[in-house]
Amino acid sequence: MAESAELIAEQLRHTIDLLRAEIDTLQREQSHQRALIEQRLAALEASSSDHEARLRAVTDGVTSFKVWSGLASGGSSLVSLAALLKVLGGA
Repeated sequence: MAESAELIAEQLRHTIDLLRAEIDTLQREQSHQRALIEQRLAALEASSSDHEARLRAVTDGVTSFKVWSGLASGGSSLVSLAALLKVLGGA
């Protein structure tokens, strides 16, 4: 009977050791997965920030182009109006 109890106790200790090893393995895997997820999130946030900066730069460029285009068009209109007044005034 004592041998039987000792055998059962040894089997339980072995089972507990196996469970602890499995828990340690799962904790390491979880830690590794967390590190990968944090790295991916940081990369996505950096990419998003870069994308926003590019959109702002493009918007600024388009706005600047529209301003210069408007000024050029306005200048062209003024020259045309001056030429028209010169023709009408000279006739």
